Amino acid sequence: MSAVTDAAGVGTVSPSARRGRRRWSLQTRLIVTVVSFVALILIAVGFATGTILRSIMVENLDNQVKTTPIRIFPGDTAEQVLSDGRQEPGTLLILNTSGETTGAYVSADSTVVALTEEEMANVIAETTHPGLSTISVPDHGEFRVLYESWPSGVFAIVGLPTSELTSTVTQILTTVALLTVGGLLLLSAVVAWVIRRALRPLRTVADTATRVSAQPLSSGEVTISERVPASASDASDEIGAVGAALNTLLDHVDESLTARQRNEERMRAFVADASHELRTPLAAIRGYSELSLRAIGQAQAAGTRVTKTQLAVSAEQSQQGLERIQSASLRMTTLVEDLLLLARLDEGKELVYGAVDLSRVVVDAVTDAQVAGPDHEWIIDAPEDAVVVAGDATRLHQVVANLLTNARVHTPAGTHVTASVAVEDGHAIVRVADDGPGIDPAVADEIFERFSRADASRARQTGGTGLGLSIAKAIVTAHHGTITVDSEPGATVFEIRIPARPADPEVAEA
Repeated sequence: MSAVTDAAGVGTVSPSARRGRRRWSLQTRLIVTVVSFVALILIAVGFATGTILRSIMVENLDNQVKTTPIRIFPGDTAEQVLSDGRQEPGTLLILNTSGETTGAYVSADSTVVALTEEEMANVIAETTHPGLSTISVPDHGEFRVLYESWPSGVFAIVGLPTSELTSTVTQILTTVALLTVGGLLLLSAVVAWVIRRALRPLRTVADTATRVSAQPLSSGEVTISERVPASASDASDEIGAVGAALNTLLDHVDESLTARQRNEERMRAFVADASHELRTPLAAIRGYSELSLRAIGQAQAAGTRVTKTQLAVSAEQSQQGLERIQSASLRMTTLVEDLLLLARLDEGKELVYGAVDLSRVVVDAVTDAQVAGPDHEWIIDAPEDAVVVAGDATRLHQVVANLLTNARVHTPAGTHVTASVAVEDGHAIVRVADDGPGIDPAVADEIFERFSRADASRARQTGGTGLGLSIAKAIVTAHHGTITVDSEPGATVFEIRIPARPADPEVAEA
């Protein structure tokens, strides 16, 4: 394993080493953390318990040493004093009376055994101060001893063994240790079961996310059907909230992918329709230009032999060709301008806002429509007071004129077309209604889409390019309004809703 040295000369772990280091799972980290913390608490409790218990037992042993029934008379030896039979087994006694030091202890069978000179010397050497102390006697273990002396030079060392104390404390600590280990093992099993059960929904969420990540989402029609099960997406707990959030995210992503696919299909249809619309006038321009050039070439080749009649025919053909070229170029220009207008409206451009009286806009648009369609019955229903909105007067006039043109083009002569203006719930309402044959239900849902036609033909007089209503919708949307249609045979109503504003003293002219 290689190491990387930084600028300061300090070795750091290489990226490959960091990648190779496996991180503990969340379940393992939780189990280790809980068990370690509890183990630390139990060890501290056991240590404190042992310390307190030993302190209490040492205190009790000290009291026993202080109350040991020993009567010392001048000239007595340690063996004589211990031989009265009132001392417990293990009692140790060293006496110095009349200048002679003697020592003995009571064995386990209550027999008094004399201490050797070496043993007495060790006891005296370790007993360095008056009072209570703990000493170690070779071959006999530890003793808790009390050293007392008198001015006459007499001293006595009496003690009891600490073996019982040590044995009791050891047993208790061993029991505590075994219970601690057993409890930790049981706790580990319970915590592992609880954590595994609690994290099961999280693993379900991870499995769902893994399956979703394996799906190709970059292109084509994509539907994300994978969802976190209801059992793992209960928002009442934290992990369930993650599952519920993932389901919500997947719903949004699925909707976005569906919208993306729908937009791609619309874009392909848009490009195909735009290409068709542009191809027709371009083909006409090319054909008539070639025809005109051919006529001119033939005239130049004939030279002086061309008669006046031939010259007249050639001139007429050239003029017709130029007229057709001009007509096709105008149609193509109109289409391109409509596409450019839609693009700018999508970007929020092309609007010049001001105070607009919709009543005036409707009156002017209907007046223009009467000239273009004298064989229709035109009706205006507008209030006397101004209905004012904040908007672009030219574009709003274009919307109303477009709806009136559709009513004129797609209905037979004698149809009644009514344009009305009203204010409802803080919105200015413009309705264009006719009693014509209605809109084909097959195209009713897509009538505001680009290149959508109520007339399937592509003739300019009837079919149009299919951009008029999409432009109308874009303009109304840019004014924070809505446009809808309700159609059935004998009653077709287009309705525009735009937020109204109080009438100003001076209203911008339409």
